[in-house]
Amino acid sequence: MRCITFTTDFGTRDWFVGTMKGVVLCLAPRARIVDFTHEIAPGDIRAGAFALAAGYSFFPRHTIHVAVVDPGVGTKRRAIAVQTGDYLFVGPDNGLLSWALAREKIKAIHALENRSYFLPRVSCTFHGRDIFAPVAAHLSNGVPLRKLGPGCRDLVRLPWPKPTRSSKGIRGEVVYVDRFGNAITNISSEVLSSLKGRPAVFMGRKRMCAVAPTYQTVGCGRLVAVIGSSGFLEIAVNGASAAERLGLRLGTKIGVE
Repeated sequence: MRCITFTTDFGTRDWFVGTMKGVVLCLAPRARIVDFTHEIAPGDIRAGAFALAAGYSFFPRHTIHVAVVDPGVGTKRRAIAVQTGDYLFVGPDNGLLSWALAREKIKAIHALENRSYFLPRVSCTFHGRDIFAPVAAHLSNGVPLRKLGPGCRDLVRLPWPKPTRSSKGIRGEVVYVDRFGNAITNISSEVLSSLKGRPAVFMGRKRMCAVAPTYQTVGCGRLVAVIGSSGFLEIAVNGASAAERLGLRLGTKIGVE
């Protein structure tokens, strides 16, 4: 009785997520299905990759993680399943799985080409229902990965924007904005710990806020930077949205000095 998670950009107002769950339950009635998130911005592969990487490892071993943020659906992009030491990952080969897999020891990658493990009719717009959900169900039932299709040597990997050193400190960028408007950067707690004293966040030459232990270190409505639960520095406003206040978005450059 394996756990199957779904990470998508489908939202919950339409029938897409429910239909995927129905497909799984028809093929694997005892599967435990968990909604990881369905609120990734439409087509935002980087945001989906970050969200999956931030949370996949908190699930039991042998969990099957299905991720579908797939602007290339219906094209020649591959569909893949990946076995690691602890988990299985299923999704489009567009970089969506790559940040999570960078933390795992990959044992096998297989292209999803055996149509006997798909639904009988495959839409060119809904591979989540017709390919990824049934494949996850069959894997949950014990179908070996090798039966899904030929092995692959590698997968498409999104480049991780590594922070850089400057004479004054560290330069990084925003890689994810959560629903609270907190702007999560690519500066990890390990990188930040190399700075001495009390570091502060800058945008250009303007000092924005200090790095503090918690949101509540500052008063309501004040800017603050903290190491969030993902292990990365995030820029926040106590009780409001830092993204809206400062116009922060993916790729916005910041510095820590």
